[in-house]
Amino acid sequence: MNVRLRIDNREVEVPEGATLLEAARALGIAIPTLCHAEGLPPSTSCMVCVVKVKGRDALVPSCAVRAEDGMEVESETEEVAAARKAAVELLLSDHVGDCVAPCHALCPARMEIPRMLRQIAAGAYADAIATVKRDIALPATLGRICPAPCEKGCRRAARDAAVSICLLKRFVADVDLESSAPYRPACAPPSGKKVAIAGAGPAGLAAAYHLLQAGHACTLFDALGEPGGMLRRKIEPGRLPPAVLDAEIARVTELGAQFVPGTRAGADVPLAELRGRFDAVLIAAGELPAEAFEALGLPFGPRGILADKKTFATPESGVFAAGGVLRPLRMAVRAVADGKEAARSIDRFLTGRYSMAHDERFSTHIGKLREGEIDAFMTGASPAPRVVPAGDGMTPEEAAADAARCLRCDCRKQHDCALRHLADACGARAHRYKIERRAFAQLRRPGVIYEPGKCILCGICIAIAEEAREPLGLTFVGRGFNVRVGVPLNAGLAEALTKVADRCVRACPTAALAYDAD
Repeated sequence: MNVRLRIDNREVEVPEGATLLEAARALGIAIPTLCHAEGLPPSTSCMVCVVKVKGRDALVPSCAVRAEDGMEVESETEEVAAARKAAVELLLSDHVGDCVAPCHALCPARMEIPRMLRQIAAGAYADAIATVKRDIALPATLGRICPAPCEKGCRRAARDAAVSICLLKRFVADVDLESSAPYRPACAPPSGKKVAIAGAGPAGLAAAYHLLQAGHACTLFDALGEPGGMLRRKIEPGRLPPAVLDAEIARVTELGAQFVPGTRAGADVPLAELRGRFDAVLIAAGELPAEAFEALGLPFGPRGILADKKTFATPESGVFAAGGVLRPLRMAVRAVADGKEAARSIDRFLTGRYSMAHDERFSTHIGKLREGEIDAFMTGASPAPRVVPAGDGMTPEEAAADAARCLRCDCRKQHDCALRHLADACGARAHRYKIERRAFAQLRRPGVIYEPGKCILCGICIAIAEEAREPLGLTFVGRGFNVRVGVPLNAGLAEALTKVADRCVRACPTAALAYDAD
């Protein structure tokens, strides 16, 4: 027997006994869930799947309420959205974990540093350079001149000394430059769009590198006779050998970038002409005198061209600015980061997805560690001291030893965490509800790690273990605000999950249960 109901003014017929969540999915309506797992009984612990049923005063959890004939349901009202956001923020108030590691957060280019370190420690250099060059176009160059702001966030310094992140980035970049088959990113099919880049310094080169991968043709104009900008003019050859810079620039031109030397935007070729010949223009010419800004015809202030700080868009449609033309820069890595983000905005503009909004991902942070918490982080890290290279740069053995010192502060599911995705979607704030946070802790079994501070008490892992008849399994322990998922009889995680560890990891909506090697 079937029942008929309406959800968001759309009629649907489902078998008797189906839930409102199942009925919504039959219509293609996406209702978020965190504590729901197919085939397991509903727990209604997260309350992010609530909907409004006509005639009922309170919102109801769609995962548990059965569809009834004649029901009228709304899934996207302001009341529903506010309730879901509040539910997510309540879960976040008790969340202990970093979405991204402190080193990652402090890297201007937002490179996934812990992932690179794990790959280097494993000798997976091809994977490591792919991780690096996803965000940094000139890693061998920056590895020699960057002051390493990322290392200021390295928690390992609380025990002895920070991991040598910058040297390790240089190591894997040098390995790649010397390789007979160096890394070459995949490029999308040609889009038919053309971008003029005024300035072939770090910002312009980085922008070209990322735009070419998106399929857009790039032409770099520069006043100098060869690309490199301030990297060639201001860095001593002893710190940055020209051969290294040339090799990295070649990686950009090999993707199809064209270079026009001895040409200044504004002075030698008017901005209006570039705008007419190209679909978008990026001004990345470094620090300029006032007369150069005037020649460009763009509004500028005491520090540089006026542009949106997040999208890099100027008031002139289709014209963007990045790097030293916006404000004086002391670090080349910031120019490279600008180029990457400007390329992203230009790509969105060229593909019709552009808006002045900048979608930064939601992130939570543990903050300052309490006494003793560094010990929990040290559990899976090498206890060895920081490596001091014997020569110029690291050997493979030195690189592996120092990379193994990483504490793995990053979330093992930062790209797949359902809680993070939902926080993004509803615009949640991490600390709307302020409570004293739990202590950071980790439990391990071979291949799997459990971090109680990331657990939202959905009970999915408990139900899976019970269904599989694990000898011990998992259970809720404690009372009130101190409830957590634990192992009965204070046994270890290896004893608790002898059959279904993989299934529990895959089903966990956060990184409370995760693969240790991810």
